Amino acid sequence: MDLFMDISLQDCPVCGHPGLLEEENGWCFYVMCMDCGSQTAEIAFKSRDERKAAAQAAADLWNMGKVVSPTPGS
Repeated sequence: MDLFMDISLQDCPVCGHPGLLEEENGWCFYVMCMDCGSQTAEIAFKSRDERKAAAQAAADLWNMGKVVSPTPGS
């Protein structure tokens, strides 16, 4: 099972470009826009069992539009 293939991401809620699910050094996931740099909060996990749930939670935040934009007023 490839975790990254199993999770669906919508386009960026700020600019409409693709987002990318990122894993940070084996402790958290977040989604970041490949164009404007908007991103979700980091969702931490402590065990292998929590890993998929953390990835899905980051994707859910992204798909709901819960992001921080690096551009003021966006």
